[in-house]
Amino acid sequence: MKAATANLLNAVILIAAGLYGYFLVPATTGTQSPTALIPAAFGILFLLLHKGVASANKVVAHIVVILTLVLLGMCIWRLTLVPVWDAKKYIFLICIISNAIALVAFIGSFVAARKNRSVNNG
Repeated sequence: MKAATANLLNAVILIAAGLYGYFLVPATTGTQSPTALIPAAFGILFLLLHKGVASANKVVAHIVVILTLVLLGMCIWRLTLVPVWDAKKYIFLICIISNAIALVAFIGSFVAARKNRSVNNG
């Protein structure tokens, strides 16, 4: 999967997961948590940075990778804090999988770019 496609897919999943967690999970738990919107905010930011990722802008791509890694760590941490298997755990699990796939795509893209550079320079 190309890095730009993975970024776009990750952004959409994060927005959907954040909105689901904010608006639909409170129906089962009784409380609405503003922290549920954090993945949605990251997703919107990834959408805004998508053009830079698609055009292979190194700075933008590295910023998105760092933010994806931070969000992945945060989701793993939050997954361990939810005591029972409920909707919150599944949302975190979906975000973890989405971020991990995006990271693998980014790393593959960086490796391919480095190989292309070494072949063209060598």
